[in-house]
Amino acid sequence: MKFENVLEEKNDGILTITINRPSKLNALNKQTIEELHQAFTDAELDDEVKVIILTGSGEKAFVAGADISEFANFSTEEGKELAARGQEKLFDLVANFPKPVIAAVNGFALGGGLELAMAAHFRIASETAKMGLPEVSLGVIPGYGGTQRLPQLVGKGRAMEMIMTAGMIDSSQALQYNLVNHVTTPEELLEFTENIARRILKNSLVAISAAIKAVNANYEDGVNGFDREIEEFGNSFGTADFKEGTSAFLSKRKADFPGK
Repeated sequence: MKFENVLEEKNDGILTITINRPSKLNALNKQTIEELHQAFTDAELDDEVKVIILTGSGEKAFVAGADISEFANFSTEEGKELAARGQEKLFDLVANFPKPVIAAVNGFALGGGLELAMAAHFRIASETAKMGLPEVSLGVIPGYGGTQRLPQLVGKGRAMEMIMTAGMIDSSQALQYNLVNHVTTPEELLEFTENIARRILKNSLVAISAAIKAVNANYEDGVNGFDREIEEFGNSFGTADFKEGTSAFLSKRKADFPGK
């Protein structure tokens, strides 16, 4: 599928997905969400893709929010459908993706942009990054998981303040809040992120996929995360990666994981 608003670059197991609407500060419109959905769906089926880096084109914005012009006149039911469909098509898809997803946040990550970054498994920010959920300044609330994921990451009090004030925080505050893992210069952002991706590639991606399921289970209603951990731990014993990993350790050699 040829994309208009998304760029892809694959290199040694790392797929970089770049949201490319620079004239709109990479704002998420319906088409971009559909293209991102397709890009992630394709990446899941592509055995050559091991880790995904998600970023925005240019230095001004990761994603500066949703495209407000598309839903300014929506009814109540249309608003509910917008949020439900967006969460299903993209944000939950990213959060539960079986391969590691790292958000490289360059510039503004606001509204739906911050919600997309928070759906990634972790985030690395440029020193120029600005993050926030300004939805209440428009008379609406975050609808793509922001009210749920932000408290999980920064705590209830800080999340409430960020949402209620509709303000932005800079990268140093985001690091202090544990919203991002690292802060780099704009020039080093992608290289730094790729270096972490390469460290991930050395490990069993089958085990990492199981770990993603186990960690996420702690945030699912009605699911006991400890039980999911036990299940995924046990399942690991039946994988070729486990046999290779333990054999390599006992033989004092570097593991060559088959990915099965």
